[in-house]
Amino acid sequence: MYNKNRMIVQSAVIAIVVMSSLNFANAATSDDLDKDSSQALQTLYKTQSMAETLSKTAKAVLVFPNIVKAGFVFGGSYGEGELIQSMKVVDYYNTVGGSWGLQAGAQSYGYAIFLMTDEAVSYLRESKGWEIGVGPTVVVVDEGVAKNLSTSSLQEDAYAFIFSQQGLMAGISIEGTKVSKIER
Repeated sequence: MYNKNRMIVQSAVIAIVVMSSLNFANAATSDDLDKDSSQALQTLYKTQSMAETLSKTAKAVLVFPNIVKAGFVFGGSYGEGELIQSMKVVDYYNTVGGSWGLQAGAQSYGYAIFLMTDEAVSYLRESKGWEIGVGPTVVVVDEGVAKNLSTSSLQEDAYAFIFSQQGLMAGISIEGTKVSKIER
């Protein structure tokens, strides 16, 4: 009985943390989001040179500078970001994810998706919410992929980089995430 009550309390605490984080993330102004996204991309470019290389040929970049993820068996994530095209912010988006399984913890991170084709940009802008893993092909770039990637080998619709991870949570992915346009 003690373990069951302890699990309920832990789940409640995590839910409160997630909800508090969601409200904080939702309170960001468009100016704050613009500044955070710009800083996040600069940080990414310093740590992943391939990201900067991709930015030069990408049709657009979808960047989420701060996503909060928490879970205990059931988990969730939320963040807000923007679509940058021709070095200008053209739309704002949110990213929402849910998961279940053997998991516990909380963390924050950012991710950027470099949209390499006009079709990928159109799909994002015209869909009523892009479920990553459905639609344009997205390759998550880690150190191993980055070493084997060159501008002549780019063949996919989109490349994603996860960066600025803080906190402790087993496993991270953007699979099962839904990206939707929001008004700012």
